[in-house]
Amino acid sequence: MVDLRNGSTVAEFILVGFEQSSSSTRALLFALFLALYSLAMAMNGLIIFITWTDPRLNSPMYFFLGHLSFLDVCFITTTIPQMLIHLVVKNHIVSFASCLTQMYLVFGVGVAECILLAFMAYDRYVAICHPLSYAQIMSRQVCVKLVSTAWFFGLINGILLDYMTFRGPFCRDNHIENFFCEAPIVIALSCGDPQFSLKMIFADAIVVLLSPMVLIVISYARILASILGRASSSGRGKTFSTCASHLTVVIFFYTSAMFSYMNPRSTHGPDKDKPFSLLYTIITPMCNPIIYSFRNKEMKGAMVRALGRTSLAQAESI
Repeated sequence: MVDLRNGSTVAEFILVGFEQSSSSTRALLFALFLALYSLAMAMNGLIIFITWTDPRLNSPMYFFLGHLSFLDVCFITTTIPQMLIHLVVKNHIVSFASCLTQMYLVFGVGVAECILLAFMAYDRYVAICHPLSYAQIMSRQVCVKLVSTAWFFGLINGILLDYMTFRGPFCRDNHIENFFCEAPIVIALSCGDPQFSLKMIFADAIVVLLSPMVLIVISYARILASILGRASSSGRGKTFSTCASHLTVVIFFYTSAMFSYMNPRSTHGPDKDKPFSLLYTIITPMCNPIIYSFRNKEMKGAMVRALGRTSLAQAESI
């Protein structure tokens, strides 16, 4: 890793982000992203609280949902606070170690979320297609093991992808054309041959993204077959409504992730990377709790009860 100035070891990168925007545009972006970040943290925090404390939500679906919100909180916190700081200060320098750590967390949490979404689809399949055996198949112990598996593979995968990204020397430009350390962009800065690392990350993305997607597709294919086999149209609608929220979240997450890590590098560029990076780093974590809340009566009721208890506690303290 060679510094362009004096041949010493590179110790920092520069996140370009929105540096080229005008001061008024950066101020507007700061206000917008701060509002979105605050909303995402508040909504996900509320879902974590009610799914872990409300006894009426004591089912595997809400157990997984609580962990999905926790992953979203972790995911959004690895990138957005740094971006907000860079929107108001001129110093966009991040150390080599900070960049490596941020990329590891993004990879680890992102992969864990991919796997957890697949387990949530399997949970819906068991609940709809095998309702009599649901409690036995999706026991608390099994749910804990599934969540632990998602975290384990996510964190292990993060080590592999970090190594593939930073294994080569860096002696080109140290400007990262994004608001966080994203692997394909960092690899392009390597002075060695980046093709091997890019191919390995592409192959890893195929396994990490498509394997869970196969489980999701199979689960929903069997759910669809079960729904179509039912005589009651009202029963079909009620059953499908329990899956619509999860499917919407899957589409949001997988679309942005597949564009970022499964497209040829030649089709990328700052104007294309940033919108999709924003989609899966802030828009998706913000939309997940909103999607689940608005489409689920039990979630709405739990939120009302939680907010009601908070208001009552505040009134009593006064």
